[in-house]
Amino acid sequence: MHEIDKLGMTKVMEETIDYLKNTDGVHLSLDLDGLDPNECPGVGTPVLGGISYRESHLAMEMLADAEIITSAEFVEVNPILDERNRTAQVAVALMGALFGEKLLERPLTKKKEYASLVK
Repeated sequence: MHEIDKLGMTKVMEETIDYLKNTDGVHLSLDLDGLDPNECPGVGTPVLGGISYRESHLAMEMLADAEIITSAEFVEVNPILDERNRTAQVAVALMGALFGEKLLERPLTKKKEYASLVK
């Protein structure tokens, strides 16, 4: 977490991807305990100050763009501790990002669309 706080998620992921880019493939094991419990309450060991939803989504998007992931697992979801299935929903969204879904999928292409949003 220190590196993410100090450098930001983008820089940390760029360095990580650069380090791993010449391997035969990377297995991702994402422990959802690492995300902030305000966003992922259904985990066995919640710790305040974890990675935010946006940071984790960005990391998955960057891994998808890098095309280095050959297998993945998303672990430590405990439905008994979860609140209204929030943790599972975050896990599914992060899996989607790893498969190429973007948080903001469609860019604004027309001036009219932009104007209607800023009013």
